Amino acid sequence: MKRLIAASLAALALGVSAVSAEPVKVGLITTLSGGGAGLGVDARDGLMLALKNAGDAAKDITVVTEDDGQKPELAVQIADKMIQSDQVDILTGIIWSNLAMAVVPSAVAQGKFYLSVNAGPSPLAGPQCNENYFNVAYQNDNFHEAMGQYANETYKNTIIMAPNYPAGTDSLTGFKRYYKNTLAGEIYTQVGQTDYAAEIAQIRASGADSLFIFLPGGMGIAFMKQYAQSGVDIPVIGPGFSFSQDVLPAIGDGAIGVKNSASWAKDLDNAASKKFVETFQAEYGRLPSIYAAQAYDTGSLIVSAANKASVKDAAAFRAALKAADFESVRGKFSFNTNNHPIQDIYVREVVKEGDVLTNKIIATAFTDHGDAYAEQCSLK
Repeated sequence: MKRLIAASLAALALGVSAVSAEPVKVGLITTLSGGGAGLGVDARDGLMLALKNAGDAAKDITVVTEDDGQKPELAVQIADKMIQSDQVDILTGIIWSNLAMAVVPSAVAQGKFYLSVNAGPSPLAGPQCNENYFNVAYQNDNFHEAMGQYANETYKNTIIMAPNYPAGTDSLTGFKRYYKNTLAGEIYTQVGQTDYAAEIAQIRASGADSLFIFLPGGMGIAFMKQYAQSGVDIPVIGPGFSFSQDVLPAIGDGAIGVKNSASWAKDLDNAASKKFVETFQAEYGRLPSIYAAQAYDTGSLIVSAANKASVKDAAAFRAALKAADFESVRGKFSFNTNNHPIQDIYVREVVKEGDVLTNKIIATAFTDHGDAYAEQCSLK
């Protein structure tokens, strides 16, 4: 019996070794230039740090990185090249939902896995869900739903604003799903817009007691600077993307006190998060953002799955991804039936610690929160 057990353990060890030795090639398509570059840089750095921290468990994982320039047509060209020429097994990295909608359906139709570090457009959570598409971040509505819940308990007459693209429409849809008080107005801006004088005048005249905005990257920086200079004193709330670590230094003290929502903040008390924050600062000399945290979890998930199953065995690798057997910086993490997260979502406040602007958690908006589109997904 002892010999049988020893032989079984040896065989198991050989099996694990064989799986972990299977090469995995990851195609990282993200925004590394232009107004949204900070988001893509954080995503890239977070994913690469996860692989570095995994040590030997990630030694057979290679990453090919290219800049999509925040252009859907370029992202499609890069994805085609990565699939056909580079022969990647997994695609990841896209920040923007319009780029994800251009790339993901074709990639999964060709049998490739796509793991989202950020973009979570509603069609991919619902009718266009796919067994090879996993969103490791959220569904676009989620953080906005949390702020709708917060505003519903705090304000009576909110004006809301977002860019006119898939994530923007999902944003305001999510907010309105939980906000049941009066809407003072609904404003859609242009993607990449830099001048918000007209919108600020509209906000000033609205009679609102609060302003909800979703303006990621350079859009949020431009708006908040102009808003602070305008003298309008209507309090601002929003999702964590608009007030993430990568943009706070550029916004400046005008962001202090803003309430925002996210699934993670640097003061979240778990071992994985503490290690992530410490090693990110040591590696890159700055605090990580929510984009980096989501990408770090994506990298950790890839390592976990690659050490459980061969990526060439699609069914086994898919099951390994679905198990989500990794230590998330968010603490609790699992996938819903539509391969989107079930997770806690927090309300954070922008604070200044010494000379550094950052976020601290002040409340929990949702516990074990899924998304509104899972029931429209054919996956079970």
